[in-house]
Formats: sequence, C-alpha cells, structure tokens
Amino acid sequence: MRKLKLYSAMSLDGYIAGPNGELDWLEAGGGLDYGYDDFYASIDTTLMGKATYQVTLTVDTFPYPEKTNYVFTRSAPPPDAPHVRFISGDIAAFVRALKEAPGKDIWLVGGGRINTIMLDAGLIDELILTVFPIVLGRGIPLFAPGAPRSGFRTVGCETYETGLIQWHLVKE
Repeated sequence: MRKLKLYSAMSLDGYIAGPNGELDWLEAGGGLDYGYDDFYASIDTTLMGKATYQVTLTVDTFPYPEKTNYVFTRSAPPPDAPHVRFISGDIAAFVRALKEAPGKDIWLVGGGRINTIMLDAGLIDELILTVFPIVLGRGIPLFAPGAPRSGFRTVGCETYETGLIQWHLVKE
C-alpha cells in the first residue's frame, strides 16, 4: 500500500504560512536541499487544498508538472487545469482509494484544513517537518483548530548549520 506523507516546512509556533499565505520566511533556508530531491523522487502524486494550489500559481511554472496532482475544493470543481485534477466530495474516501492503487508514495502538500481532514481520517502515515527557527505569531497552522489527538513516533531528526531542524515521524 502506498504511504501518505505530509512533507512541510513550519515555524517554531506551528505555522506553515503567514496569515495571508506569506512564505517569505522560507528564504532563511539558505537554498539547501534538506533531502527534498530524494523525497520528491519517492512520490508520484501530490494532494493539496485549493488555497495551497493558488499559491503555486504565483510562481513562473507549476512546481510538480511530472506528478499526478489533485486539488481538493469544497465548491463544485472547476475544469481540470494543466497538470491538475480538481476533486470535491468525500476526499478521505478518494485518498483511501489512491493509497490502495499501485504507484509510489503520495505527498500531502497541504494546507492546514486538508492536513486535518487526512489526520482525522487516520490517513497520514509519515510526517517530515522542516522546522524553521522563527516565530510567526499568527498564520496558517499545520493543522486546523479541532484536529484530533494523534500519536506519532520520531524515527529521525537532523539539524542543519542553517539552524533548521528536520523531524521525521511515523504513525503509531
């Protein structure tokens, strides 16, 4: 069975973006790889919410063109876009079916609401969190308020000269 992996950067206070989706604080990463290339090679599918997808549209080219990409929306799905298929309805059931299908692992890109839905459904198998040594004070949390209590086990933790820490956890 394929694994659903939440791979994300976050601040010390648990935010994945500023209150308006700002990601400028990620520049403190110094341009290092932090294992991204190996992780990216291990997946063939991405999942994200519509707000996260909107952020991808602010860069010159879509960042995951060679992957199968699903964007979840609570409204009627718009027509599919280049490299993206929009999904509405029971997204937990959709992801359960994806995990049963053949292929590589699946990247849960986020955001916080989608992360919480997947956590609540017990679908997240691994978390790889790159923690930046910054307090944002407010913003978009890794998990939305009301996320269920869930246990994970640390299987790795690496520190970098840039001050970042990468934490690897698996579902208990």
